[in-house]
Amino acid sequence: MLPWKRVLRPLAALLLTAAVAIVPAATAHAADTAPSSGSTRSSGAESGGGWNDWSCLPSTAHPRPVVLVHGTLGNSIDNWLSLAPYLETRGYCVYSLDYGQLPGVPLFYGLGPIDKSAEQLSTFVDKVLASTGAARADLVGHSQGGMMPRYYLKFLGGAAKVNAFVGLAPDNHGTDLNGLTNLVPYFPGAVDLIKATTPGLADQIAGSAFLTKLNAGGDTVPGVHYTVIATKYDEVATPWRNQYLSGSDVHNVLLQDLCPLDLSEHVAIGLFDRIAFHEVANALDPARATATTCASAFS
Repeated sequence: MLPWKRVLRPLAALLLTAAVAIVPAATAHAADTAPSSGSTRSSGAESGGGWNDWSCLPSTAHPRPVVLVHGTLGNSIDNWLSLAPYLETRGYCVYSLDYGQLPGVPLFYGLGPIDKSAEQLSTFVDKVLASTGAARADLVGHSQGGMMPRYYLKFLGGAAKVNAFVGLAPDNHGTDLNGLTNLVPYFPGAVDLIKATTPGLADQIAGSAFLTKLNAGGDTVPGVHYTVIATKYDEVATPWRNQYLSGSDVHNVLLQDLCPLDLSEHVAIGLFDRIAFHEVANALDPARATATTCASAFS
């Protein structure tokens, strides 16, 4: 691949993520589905249906609420216009949060220090558990959102409150952006500038102090069921094998092993890939799991 293509592909993916982030709130409301039969809503609470319905009470079939954690430059709406309704119509109480906001930067989140973002996730999970009455939640995250919760699980007591954690294209061991970060040393002051302006980006570079701390002594914690769903066409969380975890309770999945025809890259896997969504559903409810194949795109 020509050098300029190695630079433009990851930047194009990030720009696409940013573009999706400005989808009007009205579109998000339109995507909300009516309350499903798999969960119940208390009659006294105000609700428009769909996800982030604080009157939702988990069903016997799906007793744990699902918290969706967006990626870098995303927010609580953009990542989940497809996956949230997909899970909600299957009977889950589904919630999503905004995190990693920088002062004066609207809509594009996940840019603040990741350890602080994990604190925001901790507060949000507590709110969800209090609202639903559930003892534990399940987490599903995309990109940074598939990695950041590991800090919550490991250092903020999250392991006692989370049953399963599913990461879609997570940068668990950092990214080199298809080699782009290897150029940073040739630009004096670049690292300091990134850390000062967008610390959430700096924390995700392979070899960062944050990732070194996060992965020291093992990349998982006991008591949590981990699933990683990756695509070999990822151009952002690269090399894609850096996404995999190595703990004893880990299921690493490559989309192309499930469906060789799946061409999803980093952004698409979280936005609309129903093959990946089917595997998410399997991870959340392994007792009722069914084989994920190319046909899952139509289920």
